[in-house]
Amino acid sequence: MICLVLTIFANLFPAGCTGAHERTFVAVKPDGVQRRLVGEIVRRFERKGFKLVALKLVQASEDLLREHYAELRARPFFGRLVRSMGSGPMVAMVWQGLDVVRASRALIGATNPADAAPGTIRGDLCIEVGKNVVHGSDSVESARREIALWFRAEEVLCWEDSAAHWLYE
Repeated sequence: MICLVLTIFANLFPAGCTGAHERTFVAVKPDGVQRRLVGEIVRRFERKGFKLVALKLVQASEDLLREHYAELRARPFFGRLVRSMGSGPMVAMVWQGLDVVRASRALIGATNPADAAPGTIRGDLCIEVGKNVVHGSDSVESARREIALWFRAEEVLCWEDSAAHWLYE
């Protein structure tokens, strides 16, 4: 019960989700699920030291995807993006940790795999931009919006990580 109250409080007062409690939204796209890359992607986030606080396998509706990518609506590739993201199941996740939004973008790599550094998810596992296997929030504000779009408050768990003292001072 206390975790539910804390989660609701964190959603009402976003400044409470900073530092080691910052959260981000990450999704393994349908191409990543079909290529059986979910475990590899989760492994990279866990090895970095981030805490998984929500995860679900979903078949995203067109309405959800249009809302998720609303800022890209005017772009010529928008329709293709929505169709691609709706072509199969996705794994939606919320990760928590210190500076997790910025750090997860670094783990994921550049949007275009040709520009992604080796060692990043896209640099190691992708070839072309239309099949870049993973989405990650690009800002703290986007993360808050995307988490609220994909998860109900009670689906995002608050739990004590026994390894946290090995990660944070």
